[in-house]
Amino acid sequence: MSRNNILAFYILFFALPLLLTGCGDDKKAQQQMQMLMPVSTYNVVARDEPWPAEYQAQAIGSRAVEVRARVQGIIEKRLYEEGDFVKEGQLLFQLERDQYEAGMQQAEARYDSAEREWRRIRPLYEKNAVSQKDRDNARAAYESAKAELRQAKINLDYCQVASPVSGYSSKENVTVGNLVSNNSLLTYVNQTDPMHIDFSIAAPDYMRRQQFARDGRLELPPDRRYKARLRLLDGSVYPSEGEITFVDSQVQPDTGVIKARAVFSNADGGIMPGQYVRLIMEGDILKNAVLIPQKCVMLTQQGAQVMALDKDNKVLLVPVSLSVAVGNRYLVDSGLAGGERIISEGLVKARPGMPVRVLETPANGSAAQQPQTGQK
Repeated sequence: MSRNNILAFYILFFALPLLLTGCGDDKKAQQQMQMLMPVSTYNVVARDEPWPAEYQAQAIGSRAVEVRARVQGIIEKRLYEEGDFVKEGQLLFQLERDQYEAGMQQAEARYDSAEREWRRIRPLYEKNAVSQKDRDNARAAYESAKAELRQAKINLDYCQVASPVSGYSSKENVTVGNLVSNNSLLTYVNQTDPMHIDFSIAAPDYMRRQQFARDGRLELPPDRRYKARLRLLDGSVYPSEGEITFVDSQVQPDTGVIKARAVFSNADGGIMPGQYVRLIMEGDILKNAVLIPQKCVMLTQQGAQVMALDKDNKVLLVPVSLSVAVGNRYLVDSGLAGGERIISEGLVKARPGMPVRVLETPANGSAAQQPQTGQK
C-alpha cells in the first residue's frame, strides 16, 4: 500500500464518525422543525390605500316624462310599439282632427275678414274719414282674430301627440277609440341616456369620512368629484364609468341617510329604468394606512388582538385598536405600524411564546381589495 493511500485511509477513518454525527444532527433538527405547528403569515405594510364604498342603488331615467293629451278628442291611432325606443318629436298618438280642422277654417275666415277691415280703416283714419274709435275697434278685431287663428293652429297640432324626449316608451294608458280630455295621461317616456343612479349614504359613514379628512387621514378627490362604477345583479361590472353628481346637504330625518346620485352614459341601453344595481363610489384615499385581513384579528373581552412573530418565529400577543372595516380588512389605529408579521392561518392553535413553522408567504402580504359595503 502506498504512503498516499495509507494517509487517505486514516483521514476517512477519523472523519467518518464526525460526518455521521453532523448528518444525524441535521436530520434531528429537520424532524423538530416538522413537528412545529405550521402557520401562514401576513406582512403588515403602512401605505396609501383606496377606500371605496358600495351601496344599493336604483336606476332612474334622467327624464321620466308623462305624455299627456293637450286637447279633448278620440284616439284614432297609436303610432308606436309599446316598450320601443322613441326619438324626440316622434309621433305617438293621433287624435281625431275634424272638429279642430273646422275650428281652424272658422278662425281663418274671421282673420281674413278682420284683416281686410283693418286694411280698409287704416288709410281712412289717416285722412280723418273715420273716427279713432272705429280705427281702434278695427285694430282690436284684427289682433283678436289673429290670436284665435294661432290658437286654432295650436289645437290642431295638438291632435298629433309627439314624444317630448328620446327614450323608452311605456305601456299605453288609454287604448285607441277612447275619448280623452285635456291633460289625460297617455303613456310615459323614460330618457335613459344618460341614466341616473339614485342611492343613499348612511349618515355615520359619511360623517366618519369627513372626520378622517379633517384629521389628515383621508384624502378626498379633487373638487370632491367621485368616480362611480356599477355592479349588476348578475355580478358583472358595467363597462362604462360614471360620476357622482349630487350628494345632499341634509340627512333624511325618517331614514338617517343622505341622498346621492350618479350619472352614467347609457347609449347602448345596458341599464333599464327601475333596475336595482350596486354602486361603487371611488375617490377617497386613506393616507399611510395599516390595513390587515379580518381573519387575522381575535376579538376578545380584552379587546382586539393579533398574533405576531418575532425574528425567531416565536408567537407574540399584540393588542390592536381598530377603526373601520374596509372591504375584508380592518383599518388599524394603533398597535401595528408596518413591518410586522402576523399570523393569518393557524391562529386558533397558536399560543404566546410558542415557536412555529412559517409557511411560504406572498411577497407583498397584501389582501385583495374589496369595496366597503355601505347603506343598503
